[in-house]
Amino acid sequence: MATTPPNRMSPGALMEHRRWEDIVSMVLGLVIMVSPLFSFFGDTGGNATVTGMTALVGAAIIVLSGLEQLWLRRWEEILLFIAGIWMVIQPFVLNYGGTLRTWHIVLGGVVALLALLEIWQDRNRALEA
Repeated sequence: MATTPPNRMSPGALMEHRRWEDIVSMVLGLVIMVSPLFSFFGDTGGNATVTGMTALVGAAIIVLSGLEQLWLRRWEEILLFIAGIWMVIQPFVLNYGGTLRTWHIVLGGVVALLALLEIWQDRNRALEA
């Protein structure tokens, strides 16, 4: 008698932390990091501050997501949430617009929402703070 594999998209499928979430965060960090370098994301107008800050935040997202692959700690997810929120408000703080602003708001929002999902998933786990 053959057994049916468990449904991966059951109602409880998002109840626990999954590896794909960290991989998606790493990819988002990479896209954020290189976004000012490509013209289809929009022009920074040669603003080194925008380029540098975006590269720094993107690299931080990659590193934090990579650390979650090794050691699952709540502070990593909290920092990912903060990095995502920063990417949402960065265009307004550094005063740039166009397509790059839209991309940064969307990408930052996705990073922040994914971090919130991970924080929620781990709410009952005994993790180091």
